[in-house]
Amino acid sequence: ITLEDVHVPCSKVIGEVNKGFYYIMYNFNHERWGFIAQSTEFARVCLDEATRYALRRRTFGKTLVEHPVIRAKIGEMARQIESTHAMLELMTYQMTQMSKEEQMTKLAADSALIKVQATKMFEYCAREAAQIFGGNSYIRGGQGEKVERLYREVRAMAIPGGSEEIMIDLAVRQILKPIKKL
Repeated sequence: ITLEDVHVPCSKVIGEVNKGFYYIMYNFNHERWGFIAQSTEFARVCLDEATRYALRRRTFGKTLVEHPVIRAKIGEMARQIESTHAMLELMTYQMTQMSKEEQMTKLAADSALIKVQATKMFEYCAREAAQIFGGNSYIRGGQGEKVERLYREVRAMAIPGGSEEIMIDLAVRQILKPIKKL
């Protein structure tokens, strides 16, 4: 939607005139926190579903999980999920200890980088879970239905709240601000 030359009566203005972008930015850390938490949990679902499937599915006379390559996939997914979850917990703690104003200045770079980490990790876990499920991950319904659905949702986590490229650029600019003052 593009709005040009729109008159808003003074009685309908929310907040101060020409401060809309500031109001949006004021909430971005919390919005990103939500995407981080969702991406982390969705990745955990991919890991859980893939692990359960690998314990049941048999190939070449043994379960999938008995194959070293499958264990490596499961282990790498778990490593990425747990490290991202630790970052989420740290950010959550910091948000509970800081005012909104402090969060805007001190957490902008971290929230941007953690969002990138979380969405890339979710994409990795969805892809690896799909690999473990094989053809069952393409079917809407059946054993791989959760993985199939989550794989489609990856971009829905990565783009809102700032795409990965924009988040990395924002973080670098935030990190450079105090350095440029030296």
